[in-house]
Amino acid sequence: MAELQPSPVSAAAAPGSADGGPAAARVNLLDFDLEGLTAFCEQLGEKRFRAVQLFRWIHQKGAADFAQMSDLARSLRDKLAHRAEVRGLAILSEQASTDGTIKWLFDVGNGDAVEAVFIPEADRGTLCVSSQAGCAVGCRFCSTGHQGFSRNLSTGEILAQLWFAEHHLRQRLKLAPGERAIDNVVMMGMGEPLQNYCALVPALRVMLDDHGYGLSRRRVTVSTSGVVPMMDRLRVDCPVALAVSLHAPEDGLRDQLVPLNRKYPLAELMAACERYLEAAPRDFITFEYCMLDGANDAPEQARQLVRLVTGRAGTPAVPCKLNLIPFNPFPASGLLRSPKERVDAFAQVLIESGIVTTVRRTRGDDIAAACGQLAGEVQDRTRASERLTRPAIRIAPAPVTPEGDRLHGRRAG
Repeated sequence: MAELQPSPVSAAAAPGSADGGPAAARVNLLDFDLEGLTAFCEQLGEKRFRAVQLFRWIHQKGAADFAQMSDLARSLRDKLAHRAEVRGLAILSEQASTDGTIKWLFDVGNGDAVEAVFIPEADRGTLCVSSQAGCAVGCRFCSTGHQGFSRNLSTGEILAQLWFAEHHLRQRLKLAPGERAIDNVVMMGMGEPLQNYCALVPALRVMLDDHGYGLSRRRVTVSTSGVVPMMDRLRVDCPVALAVSLHAPEDGLRDQLVPLNRKYPLAELMAACERYLEAAPRDFITFEYCMLDGANDAPEQARQLVRLVTGRAGTPAVPCKLNLIPFNPFPASGLLRSPKERVDAFAQVLIESGIVTTVRRTRGDDIAAACGQLAGEVQDRTRASERLTRPAIRIAPAPVTPEGDRLHGRRAG
């Protein structure tokens, strides 16, 4: 991956920007997967192969000006000019980290803005994509959740982050024709992707489509805090790699850290993970575990976690990889980052139990682009600042007894 240098970015820098009429009068073609675009072209009296050509121009070449699409019939280009557009998102700002990470702030209208992050590595380029303006889940350790929730993003707004980043970086890095800038997408930006399911799935299909971005199912990851019914639907509709925000080995603690656990407790979540593996492109689930000083980082909690994922806590055994994430503190959380020695000791318990374990290397924390730091600008409709304002606390681990190790499949009201 070529070294990235900071560069000024504005809305005008979006690849292939087109000049058109009022946005409301035109259909945004970024909102369609290939089947949707085919149906739209059929409404214009065009055959499927024209939709494929158009799809390739948009996603493979980054084109937004129909006049540039030279292999489309002139009659189709004229129809598109009056009925459609390829409308990206205005870029409000760009920040570049000393480690090469880049964060963009995209305007999604009405005072809301979302963030996407590009993480360059020697063997791949990863884009972290947002799915919502804010997040309604309200995890204690996540800056996005403390911003509250405004609305779901459309399919086009999700894809516009990838569309811009891919084609902007190709130009910026001076890549050869056909060479990708991004070959790994993680739905780990702002929002809970599975709470925006109807917009998420068409976006995933465009990422995977060989006429679009052609990404492997193994290289597209959806991260969820554990929306069990939607995990089951994703397994059927569009199984990609799955990462689950776990963060606690037992229900009492997870209820406090991840409030969604009160609706879908660990017994149900682990059973859903087991079902998902039936169709998953990988033979394991990635569990994300944010290391919080004095809250979830004790050796006994590591042993509880081993019992949970290996099926010795009354839940299904789930083949997995544990990704331990250094917490990126912010004042409203009331939480602190675990010291390195505690993270290492926690990891050692997992590794000695035969669980593949990694400690995530923090990237982009100097520009607030690291895990849990994305916040954007959110016109909150959920009064999160009131709901989530709590004093700084240390969450005491639950006492462990032979009986207490078992996780009961309760459902809180």
